[in-house]
Amino acid sequence: MEQRTRAVVTGARYALAAIRLVNGAAALFAPRFLSQRLGVDPGQSTGSIYALRLFGVRTIYVAAELALGRGDHLRDAMRIAPVIHASDVLSAASSGKAGDLPPKSSRMATIISTVNLVLAVIIALGAAREPSATSRSPRLPWRR
Repeated sequence: MEQRTRAVVTGARYALAAIRLVNGAAALFAPRFLSQRLGVDPGQSTGSIYALRLFGVRTIYVAAELALGRGDHLRDAMRIAPVIHASDVLSAASSGKAGDLPPKSSRMATIISTVNLVLAVIIALGAAREPSATSRSPRLPWRR
């Protein structure tokens, strides 16, 4: 891969990992605060605390994959990232449309998720340019 392209992909990878780590840590360690920022009363919606903690664990894990992964594992994480973030965009937008989140919170979550999706696509395109260490043809992330 060209050196400039590699630098852009690496920058996008670490930026997305940082965003994931911050959001995941907030959801895991400060779910009540994050719930209030989303416009959801944690006292009335106690299930939101549980859901945010689950989201936090998942998000920290996928951040670690991008920041610490190497070889085929990293390439697999880079290739699957757009799927994760596309589902986040759809979830944020549909939560607003269904009235599960206030409009302002839904817009903000959708914007953040869309930025993450753009970074994930940049990363995935970079991963597609690098051959797998175990084979010459591109591998699907879920196939070992």
